[in-house]
Amino acid sequence: MSARPHPPGGCFDGPRHLYAVRVYYEDTDLSGITYHANYLRWFERARSDLLRMLDIDQRGAIEEGEGAYAVSEINLKYLRPAKLDDDVVIETRCTEMGAASCRMHQKAFRGEELLAEAQLRVGFVAPDGRPRRQPGEWRAAFTNFMEDNLA
Repeated sequence: MSARPHPPGGCFDGPRHLYAVRVYYEDTDLSGITYHANYLRWFERARSDLLRMLDIDQRGAIEEGEGAYAVSEINLKYLRPAKLDDDVVIETRCTEMGAASCRMHQKAFRGEELLAEAQLRVGFVAPDGRPRRQPGEWRAAFTNFMEDNLA
């Protein structure tokens, strides 16, 4: 067999990073409604894909002992349930950049319908768990992404 599928990936759409997920049986309860914790997983996957698309090498930073990003604060609001077999798109925007952290706003949509949204702060931390300045090239990548958001 020569054909191999690629893992799902997101895309940039003007000022937004978009990442698609599908609601599978394992994501739901017996009534076919998505468990609340799965929104957190979907948001995390979308942020990880955003970093990859910005050429931010999280794995390399971890392996070299530089540090990693960690969510330090999140406010999650559920508006409508996602259901079995729904196609959901996660939208991510970077709204504020600091020396060691950035703020992001993420939304989950089914078509045009807003299902959930999160306001969060992600900090860069050293292997000992203490805050650390983000690598300069990473801050530049986020800043460029934010400037695209303002366009």
